[in-house]
Amino acid sequence: MAKEPAPKLPASTRRSPCPVACSLDIVGDRWTLLIIRDLLLGRSRFKEFSASPEGIPTNILSERLVRLRRSRIIEQIPADDGSKRRAYQLTEKGEALRPLLEALRDWGLTWEKGTRAALTPIPRRRASTAQ
Repeated sequence: MAKEPAPKLPASTRRSPCPVACSLDIVGDRWTLLIIRDLLLGRSRFKEFSASPEGIPTNILSERLVRLRRSRIIEQIPADDGSKRRAYQLTEKGEALRPLLEALRDWGLTWEKGTRAALTPIPRRRASTAQ
């Protein structure tokens, strides 16, 4: 399956050399980690992300997918069903966020009453080497 090249990266817009600040600039908004969560749970299509219970608006979803591609956290691939539609998958860089999502899940289960992890994450896969 041919992969579509990632959009060009914008000029550096880092506000500081702090790795926490730089990471939050990429994944620290309200929606981005939920998209990555969905990818880890096996979702790969726009319609699957938009159907998540949190209800991400489609214009924001589109923008976040572009941002994640520019950051080389996800890549766009042909859909499994052979249609012209595209799907998304985590790159090696994106897969490296798995422990962070697992830690957030565990923290929420421990400290936030009423939370539950209803879905089982998909096993680790060998991600592409895009970075």
